[in-house]
Amino acid sequence: MTVHTYARRCEELFVLGGYAAARATAREGLDKEGPDPVLQPWLGLAHAAEEDDDHDDEAEAAYEEGLRQWPDDLGLLVSYLELCQRADEWEHPARGRRAEPLKRRIAELAPPGSPEAQQVAAAVGWAGRGYWEDAEARRARARHERAELSTDIKDPVPYAEPGAAHPEDLRAATVAAVLETLDGPRNALLRLVLHHRVACYGVTIVLALLTNQILIRTGTVSFSLWGWFWYLPLLLTELKLKQARRLARERVVEAVRARHAAEPDDA
Repeated sequence: MTVHTYARRCEELFVLGGYAAARATAREGLDKEGPDPVLQPWLGLAHAAEEDDDHDDEAEAAYEEGLRQWPDDLGLLVSYLELCQRADEWEHPARGRRAEPLKRRIAELAPPGSPEAQQVAAAVGWAGRGYWEDAEARRARARHERAELSTDIKDPVPYAEPGAAHPEDLRAATVAAVLETLDGPRNALLRLVLHHRVACYGVTIVLALLTNQILIRTGTVSFSLWGWFWYLPLLLTELKLKQARRLARERVVEAVRARHAAEPDDA
């Protein structure tokens, strides 16, 4: 099997959020094919994507290991630059300081106007985003995913019938996982919340404020947060959805890995 086949598999798994599987695939390729500047960045990226200090350390080790052998490889340099620019300067000042030397070296290898320079600019632009920009991007993505999921749940037949969807279809797997997670009489209220999410949020705010006002005006309490307990069904629904999305992602990643295992070695 070629290095590029391993790299393609890493990319498939990475896009799905199967970072552990992507790392395992990259490591397998490096073990079988030997050190390679194409696979080494994938090992680092799949660590960095976990957004955890320990994984960031592993990502840095992977990039530095690669750059010792291929000091002028743009893929490694840009990936390392992303990690350094995203580093917390208070907790990891040394990592943050490495960004400027990396920028200078990248500018030498990818001069302005070159195709490489455009790719570098796109990567650096993402890495230079601030915390609030990241948070807003995540919220926007989450809102879009929830809207799609709510639409699909209202008419789940195309997704939920056995064998109706491809096992690598993440959207279909998510719908199936949600239906499975919210199945049964005990989850009836949560299913109602999911089907009428916007209305439930509006009603919950009114109930919460009204409950707090009634408790205060009747002298039951002088200050009340009890009304916000009306949010519990909404919070439980969000937790169930998160659980279902994680389950769906795991199933799709396993389906992709099963396909990879079934492919011939010369694929």
